[in-house]
Amino acid sequence: MSEPDPAADPVRTATATAASPSTSSAARPLNLLLSEVALAAVRLAEAGVDSPRADAEELAAWVHGVRRGELHAVRDGDFDARFWEAVARRENREPLQHITGRAFFRYLELEVGPGVFVPRPETEVMVGWAIDRLRDLDMAEPLIVDLCSGSGAIALAIAQEVPRAQVHAVELSEDALAWARRNVAAAPEGRRVVLHQGDARSGLPELDGTVDLVISNPPYIPLEEWEYVAAEARDYDPQLALFSGEDGLDMIRSLERTAFRLLRPGSWVAVEHSDQQGGAVQRIFLEERGWSEAADHRDLTGRPRFVTARKEGRRA
Repeated sequence: MSEPDPAADPVRTATATAASPSTSSAARPLNLLLSEVALAAVRLAEAGVDSPRADAEELAAWVHGVRRGELHAVRDGDFDARFWEAVARRENREPLQHITGRAFFRYLELEVGPGVFVPRPETEVMVGWAIDRLRDLDMAEPLIVDLCSGSGAIALAIAQEVPRAQVHAVELSEDALAWARRNVAAAPEGRRVVLHQGDARSGLPELDGTVDLVISNPPYIPLEEWEYVAAEARDYDPQLALFSGEDGLDMIRSLERTAFRLLRPGSWVAVEHSDQQGGAVQRIFLEERGWSEAADHRDLTGRPRFVTARKEGRRA
């Protein structure tokens, strides 16, 4: 739901990158694949792709079955022309992750595609905060709820990095849940993740008052901003995962009530928002509504990205 800022001049960046080989490759001529990657980066930059060189390299690695750092080792005779088919799809702003069928999130490699929101790097910072908080609690088997779970990225990352954590993930969309099921089934830590199809606003009443942390990356884009959303999100991510009322905060207001219901006193909630909503979301978690220590946090780019708060007790 959040999108990185476009490069100031992506064409110039890609061209400069293509013309200036790295120190490690300066001593040898570029092989055919790296030369083609450089050309592809220029094409992607001209198409408005935010990270043209990285995307060109990722597509080359995927097509040729190697890591990005191994592209120089692909022999000229092994160059696969399907690389240019993949570049053309990305040039048309199809998400990189839909082309490759995979998304990387913290230490996970997830399966994604049509029907599920592609996890973004910005969300990793919020998950890192949650993992640190859970470790500080030093509980044997902390209980976590991930609302609006999508691909299961947040739930699986917490299960992977917090030993013995028990995670319940709630997702309304059957299409998204199908991807989450595949990711949970493929991950060793998936045995500690329980998936639920349901509405995040009313789900899991059986856990009321027992949860140690509630976390969510909900829809939060205002409906009036539809035309400004990056093509990769607007045209490919499910609308249910993107938009939430006139100001974008309808779901977050509902999740505040859900989190308060689920959490035990003294436990925490973390909710992602857009880089324009920090103050507004923080004001949803008011002291008079039973919250304390409400704070806004920044992402890797230094922009406001998620709010955390602690449940104190009963509603006033």
